Amino acid sequence: MPFTEKDNALRAEFKFEDFTQAFAFMTEVAFAAEAANHHPNWSNVYNTVSVNLTTHDAGNTVTQKDHDLASAIAKIYGKYA
Repeated sequence: MPFTEKDNALRAEFKFEDFTQAFAFMTEVAFAAEAANHHPNWSNVYNTVSVNLTTHDAGNTVTQKDHDLASAIAKIYGKYA
């Protein structure tokens, strides 16, 4: 799993061939996050997407929601790796 737990968040950085591929990945993750009603803190610079997951309504701690979304994101990334 590309995520590590640090400072009360699950964190990962994903690299892609180019911006278009990174944006396509983010689009797929957006649909998964919306379906789970759990949304990442993330950023994108060219071919790199950084993701931080924490549950705000649980006091900004890592919960099962974060682990579940991290698994879904890892699965999506697997299609690009």
